[in-house]
Amino acid sequence: MIAILSDTHSRRGHELEGEALIAAREADTVIHAGDFTTETALEAFQNECDRLFAVHGNADEPAVCDRLPTARVVEAGGVRFAVTHRRDGGETGLAMFGRSRGADVVVFGHSHRPTVVETDDLTLLNPGSHADPRGNQPGFATLEERDDGGLEGSIRDPDGTVLESLEIRPA
Repeated sequence: MIAILSDTHSRRGHELEGEALIAAREADTVIHAGDFTTETALEAFQNECDRLFAVHGNADEPAVCDRLPTARVVEAGGVRFAVTHRRDGGETGLAMFGRSRGADVVVFGHSHRPTVVETDDLTLLNPGSHADPRGNQPGFATLEERDDGGLEGSIRDPDGTVLESLEIRPA
């Protein structure tokens, strides 16, 4: 399983609970699209997750930014993920960012709004914020490998309620 999170915004720790905590603990790969805010939160994630691939966000303190890249590419489940916190240019900018990295999926954060946008050649995925939704539905995403290739999964509320389902087929 792949767990995808973003926008923790914590001074205390990972702020994971319920199904989000279970997913982070059980996932083979955890992707975080930035804004842990503090090293304490980042280290709490590192202690919870066996394989954490993260980027820093615009609200991360300098010590977090020093430890994490602005963008990265992660290959998991036969799919290529381009990860960033935000990109100027909205959906077009995100799609260009993903295409320039040969990605099947662009994982991003910043808006705290769970979002899935399908383009002709890739998927834009914002899992939302599990801990600081700022007026949006709290969220995180999980993806599982399909027997016939690709991934399927959902964005869910930390209590496990499915907000949106998605399917990803590699190019």
